[in-house]
Amino acid sequence: MKSGAMTASLESSSPASNPWKLGGLTVKELAVRLWEETQQDEILGRGAQLAYYFLLSLFPALIFLTALMGLFPLQNAMPELMSYLQNVLPEDALSLVQKYLEQVVEGSGTGLLSLGLLGALWASSSGVTAIIESLNAVYRAKETRPFWKVRLIAILLTMGLAGFIILSITLILYGEYIGSWLANFVGLGSLFEVVWIILQWPMAIALMLFALAAMYYFCPNVEQDWRWVTPGSLLAVLLWLVVSLGFKLYVDHFGDYNKVYGSIAGIIVLMLWFYFAGVVLLLGGELNAEIEKAARESQSRGDKAVPAVQRQEGSPA
Repeated sequence: MKSGAMTASLESSSPASNPWKLGGLTVKELAVRLWEETQQDEILGRGAQLAYYFLLSLFPALIFLTALMGLFPLQNAMPELMSYLQNVLPEDALSLVQKYLEQVVEGSGTGLLSLGLLGALWASSSGVTAIIESLNAVYRAKETRPFWKVRLIAILLTMGLAGFIILSITLILYGEYIGSWLANFVGLGSLFEVVWIILQWPMAIALMLFALAAMYYFCPNVEQDWRWVTPGSLLAVLLWLVVSLGFKLYVDHFGDYNKVYGSIAGIIVLMLWFYFAGVVLLLGGELNAEIEKAARESQSRGDKAVPAVQRQEGSPA
């Protein structure tokens, strides 16, 4: 009994059971391994590949999203969505997306909800397919799933991300009203307005963490436990916010891409933003993969140590 309790204690304290123990590594050791693996896995090159697929998938995805939003009472959603995107997206890229969305909304009809919608869904899922391939490389996993299953996962994740965006927009547009009604119902009154101002951005970050958790769980072809928040997803969200805000500040105040690229400046800026987003996404996956790898190594050493502990417990005094 004593030996079994000690074994259970060793297992519960193992870094494999908790990713926040960083696989038993120190922060410095993990940073060194992460740097070496990002170079070995060519993260910067794969980020450029993701940026290319993101750009190709963006406009079909906007068609699909716009068609879905037409099914809900979100007529004022586009201006509100643009105002939030303005906080992280440079002006040139934002104007390009806004013009395209206006054209889609003006030209949309019933046909958009049939074959056009299915085609847009198929094309927009190519971006998620590229994420699957890149995360497989990060995790050093060989893709053994059949083509139809990979594409099905990509389509379902694309639909899930579209639903995630619609949910976010709904919270942005109507969250204050819903919350005020609930606050008045329980007697909190105007206190909720102050609470909402504080909570709406943490709520948006929580939704982003959930979306990344789904990406890191379903995309790579590896066996892993579901976790709501991982060190990799937290790193990716924080880096994405810092990089997006920093890039927006640079483009809006220092970098004049219109002089160099002319009419295609918006596409170039958008491509660069996608590139940074792709690199950040892969860095988060790389961090999770390194922690899991270190945890397996630590667990293997622990498994070898357990029989020695049992022998020590059973030996005569």
